[in-house]
Amino acid sequence: MFDDTIAAISTAWGEAGIAVVRVSGAEARVIADSVLLAIKPLSETPPRYMRNACLIDNNGQVLDKVLAVWFRGPKSFTGEDVAEIQCHGGALVARTCLEMCIARGARPAEPGEFTRRAFMNGRIDLTQAEAVLGIIRSKSEEALRASSRVLRGELAEYLQDVYHEILSLSARLEVGLDFPEEDIPFIDDHEASLNVLTLKKSLEDLLDRCRTGFLLRDGIRVALVGRPNVGKSSLLNALLQESRAIVTSIPGTTRDVIEEVLSYRGVPLTIVDTAGIGIPADEVEAIGIERAEQEFHRAEVRVWVIDGSEPLSRADLDLASRIQHLRHVVVINKADLPLQTKEKDLDKILPASPVFIISAQMGEGLEKLKDEIVSMVAGTGALDSGLNTSSRQIHELQTSLKALEEAWEALEKGLGQDISGTCLSEALESLERLLGIQADDTLLDTIFSQFCVGK
Repeated sequence: MFDDTIAAISTAWGEAGIAVVRVSGAEARVIADSVLLAIKPLSETPPRYMRNACLIDNNGQVLDKVLAVWFRGPKSFTGEDVAEIQCHGGALVARTCLEMCIARGARPAEPGEFTRRAFMNGRIDLTQAEAVLGIIRSKSEEALRASSRVLRGELAEYLQDVYHEILSLSARLEVGLDFPEEDIPFIDDHEASLNVLTLKKSLEDLLDRCRTGFLLRDGIRVALVGRPNVGKSSLLNALLQESRAIVTSIPGTTRDVIEEVLSYRGVPLTIVDTAGIGIPADEVEAIGIERAEQEFHRAEVRVWVIDGSEPLSRADLDLASRIQHLRHVVVINKADLPLQTKEKDLDKILPASPVFIISAQMGEGLEKLKDEIVSMVAGTGALDSGLNTSSRQIHELQTSLKALEEAWEALEKGLGQDISGTCLSEALESLERLLGIQADDTLLDTIFSQFCVGK
């Protein structure tokens, strides 16, 4: 399908044990052999058989001792002939090897072009191609497993089943509309409605798993908010189990945003410590409060920290009125001191809000707090069944689900099977974009431009 041969360094930049230069295309072996000196060249070596060789420059001088191997298409990652040269890890030797391959006829690969060729040559579908990026970017073992499920084809298999069921139902509706005089089994609105409901439930279940996988990959952004000197920085240090933020008895110590990541139940939690929200004492504090306000709105969960050793202040009540309609958790800190603010006090101003009494200094109550944060976003979804998907994939699922809901409503309201059929066609189009059945160059460019060069 592709006339040219591409090359790139497929390992990370910098010093390492080895560096891999990958060449893919019809001339892969010829180009690799042209920069190598070996007892037997790759052109005379069986596929998947590793060879000792020397990397040589234009004058025949040996630059490095390497290992070389080739894979015959279509049984290779890209579906084309692929050659790999494993040199010693080092920026100069790997770059020199790549430059020589390019000088002998290869073209520098574009970001994600190896994976794109694998998709275009039918080695993987689009969901599996995007799963490669998910594996690369995984930050926890659970996220890695969620990406692995997609790479193995679990998402595609589920989607294919739903796709063909929608296609079959759509065909039955179309036949009944186009050929009413033919002796073809008729599907009435009630039966069609039940079928659409079943399909809708299948996509809803899948969307839950995909949202869970997305959560495992991207995590939850958590902002610690509250007035100055209530223990936000102490809570950050306690959650991280290290002294990341400066803690003093002087109010307003935190002047800037401090951001750190920890993992809980496999979900990355980006904890953001902010300046105390209130009236600034100087220009620097004003900038800190402005950034705290930005994080207040940006976060997915806000942890409102209260000094339990003091009664609620006017500033506390003002913050309560702002936070009540947003996703939040209330923390009564300093449980190691006599409490002046208790849960019943919070029930009056924020009824039904989750409230935790903790001691950041003593490290008490933190596990329940982290569990609540994760459960608040993940819901009841099982984290061990998540499918690591991209925001694009979730959007297409949501679009398809919305179209199914409209198809069901059309049948329930008696608007006609023709309208329902149109909605089913829209649902199919979204699934086709998801699977790559309909994938124009613009879509593919957008997806694969996120990959690193060499993958």
